[in-house]
Amino acid sequence: MATLACLLEASAPKPGNVHRGADFEDLTFVDLATSAVAIGSAIDGALGGPSAERRLGRMVLAAVDGMNAVCDRNAYLGTILLVAPLALVPDGVELADGVADVLAGLDAADATNVYEAIRLARPGGLGQTEEHDVSGSAPNDLLAAMRAAADRDLVARQYANKYAEVLGEISPCIADARSAGMSTTFAIIHAHVTTIARHGDSLIARKCGQKVSEAAAARANRVLDAGDPNSETYFAELADFDFWLRGDGHRRNPGTTADLIAAALFVLLREGRLPPPWR
Repeated sequence: MATLACLLEASAPKPGNVHRGADFEDLTFVDLATSAVAIGSAIDGALGGPSAERRLGRMVLAAVDGMNAVCDRNAYLGTILLVAPLALVPDGVELADGVADVLAGLDAADATNVYEAIRLARPGGLGQTEEHDVSGSAPNDLLAAMRAAADRDLVARQYANKYAEVLGEISPCIADARSAGMSTTFAIIHAHVTTIARHGDSLIARKCGQKVSEAAAARANRVLDAGDPNSETYFAELADFDFWLRGDGHRRNPGTTADLIAAALFVLLREGRLPPPWR
């Protein structure tokens, strides 16, 4: 399911992101596809051992190692960090309840492994912080570090607020769009634009500044205000938004939003709310 979620996310031509019709110079669709397979295998392996060994930190580190084995770029660190807690929820347990239990059970070893995974993935635009900096020693409490970063990073915020955006906003947005007759691809694109409109994008903010992230949100709202998602005006605004995001050497890539979309797709797959066919 993790592999499939990544492939569905990467295949949809979302504005500003790599997809099967648009590569970056330093990241390609093939990088994403091969990394998706490696991540799924690593998660499967991490779930295959005794329950006492099914730890978040081990899963995240194994998935990043798998990604690095097939790709020399950070293709999916944010997605890995988001999917791992969801994957650890036992079958038959509601994801909202289960993910809260997984996060409550994090320990110092999980923090050490997650910090090591982040360093290995080499994400862009992190900079340095006075507290819980990833270049330093891992904290004993990973949740505390995520809470400290929640106001500037939407991936960290999911740890802090028990996946409020992924479970409460983005996965319902995709599911509702499909129920309204959209294809999976267009439902993903619509959720992507809607998420940027509501929250901006953390990667854009880290690389280009908060004002640029706010400009991205304003442009995304312009797309949503253009009318019906099947209208010519909507597609014209969507194309303009895509062109703007790809400017400045792809520095305005909304990569955090892509991670949130992949996590939402994983939620829908786990809950059986995203039935095939997906074309």
